[in-house]
Amino acid sequence: MIHSFHIPVLGLAYSVDTPVKVAPLGISSVASIVDDILLERMREHYAGQEGFHFEPVSDKMPGFRSKRVTAYLDMMQGLIDERFEQIRSAKLAEGGQLARYFELLPDSSPLKQEYSRWLGMEPGDARDELENTLKSRMKKGAVDVNIMAKVDKLNYGEDGEAINSDALESLKGFAESRLESSVVLSAGMNPRLYSYLENFPDFFPDERGYIRKRVILKVSDYRSALIQAKFLAKKGVWVSEFRIESGLNCGGHAFATEGYLLGPILEEFKTRRTEMTGELFGLYQKALSERGIESRQPPGMKISVQGGIGTAAESSFLLEYYELDATGWGSPFLLVPEAVNIDDETMLQLAEAGKDDYYISGSSPLGVPFNNFRFSAAEKQRLERIAQGRPGSPCTKKYLVSDTEFTKEPICTASRKYQALKLKQLQNAGLTEEEYRKQADQVMEKLCLCEGLVTAAYIRNNISRKKNTTAVAVCPGPNLAYFSRVFSLDEMVGHIYGKVNLLMNTGRSNMFINELNLYMDYLRKDIETNIQTLTDKKLKYFTKFKEQLQNGIQYYKELIPRITNQTEAYRLKMMEELQEIEAKLAGLRIAAQV
Repeated sequence: MIHSFHIPVLGLAYSVDTPVKVAPLGISSVASIVDDILLERMREHYAGQEGFHFEPVSDKMPGFRSKRVTAYLDMMQGLIDERFEQIRSAKLAEGGQLARYFELLPDSSPLKQEYSRWLGMEPGDARDELENTLKSRMKKGAVDVNIMAKVDKLNYGEDGEAINSDALESLKGFAESRLESSVVLSAGMNPRLYSYLENFPDFFPDERGYIRKRVILKVSDYRSALIQAKFLAKKGVWVSEFRIESGLNCGGHAFATEGYLLGPILEEFKTRRTEMTGELFGLYQKALSERGIESRQPPGMKISVQGGIGTAAESSFLLEYYELDATGWGSPFLLVPEAVNIDDETMLQLAEAGKDDYYISGSSPLGVPFNNFRFSAAEKQRLERIAQGRPGSPCTKKYLVSDTEFTKEPICTASRKYQALKLKQLQNAGLTEEEYRKQADQVMEKLCLCEGLVTAAYIRNNISRKKNTTAVAVCPGPNLAYFSRVFSLDEMVGHIYGKVNLLMNTGRSNMFINELNLYMDYLRKDIETNIQTLTDKKLKYFTKFKEQLQNGIQYYKELIPRITNQTEAYRLKMMEELQEIEAKLAGLRIAAQV
């Protein structure tokens, strides 16, 4: 990895082909492989664009889902290899794609420094020799894939027998592809999926100790990370990287911790990293030994962080102070059309949006808090359907079906069928008008993500079909509010490395302060929602949440003097903001205390 940042997965489709666009330039990114229909249509699109033969994978074929994933990933790898070689084989000249490859690197990169030396040399043999050396050291960006572990609908054959689930089919597709990269497992532990890894030899080291297919866990705290990694280590599967994500200051689904903030979480990983490696390697070594594989030393284990990072100074502090290997920059790339799939209308809406336009919602059918954008076309469509007396969405893909309250087979809570049944139940429940309205709004808030999160890719690549909705759903993190125009890839990478500043005069607070404010708002709203029906369990939860926030505030007070890559005025502002939040927290009363 020649860059110190990566582009995390962005929805189902926003980054589905981002690797094709950025990996030839050395930048690593993550594509979702949840939606096989999208992957098949994108493969067909690229076949038409690049002029290669497209052989469709019919949904009548056994194991079609994994076959579609494999075909798409192999196609991406082929395109990346071809484009990378085109760049590398070119003559190095200022203004060309080969020069761009080196210009994108951070100034601290040894490769960038050698390139700078090349720039200052006179034409001749020595310069040509250095050019060849530079080319030999070029690397492609990683083509990693994402599977949400809990999005794992069980499928059935014509005989009614259960067959591979959605997540397992996605994993099989990756495992059988020619990629040598990582699968990012997110959204919590799935024992069935984790156990399935054992079926594929690429997840185990070869005779040289090399692991062709690696595992990355996206986690929100140390304890859950260790539990998941130990489960895998006991099966002989090594976690090559932990991607720590802010609980609330991120895009997509928001997995709020019990007030446990990002700074203290990173501190725990830093102080216990060696301990964790040793504990996991003992389990891993034993499991491999039982398979007849010898392992004398732990494979590499990286730690990175993502969620809410907005400036080069924040990124460099995280890397240096917490001894991290990389930072993830996700939502800002929604304003970089070179890198992602996004339609013009949504992109311009995001560029003009303010802080209040991003909010944590109950829109996800998974029942997990979801980062939403107030003016998305999908949100507009949802409200229009309610106004027309037909709330809910047609359910065609069924990736998020989970509810069996009214039906034998699971259905999606965003579906028209479920919402009609649930609203009818509420109407007959003898509720007051106010309570009915409150509960009905919660039912109708659910949004179809299976369709909404792929629509932008269909529009952008002109592959929409008659039955496709034009309503785009988008789920950026709140940090995107501070980026206020469309950017080129070079501009965004330059911003990440401090070569340019894309956040001039925004008045943005430090990322730790922003996250703390999000947690304060989350706790306050949760208390207000439950104030009339507070149980002992919920009271304990609120009390612990509040204590954790106070602990986090104290941690940040002690951390601020160590943020030496910022000015004294910056640190003073940060301390003042902490004190203001601390006062609000002290005044926040849990119902039992009133």
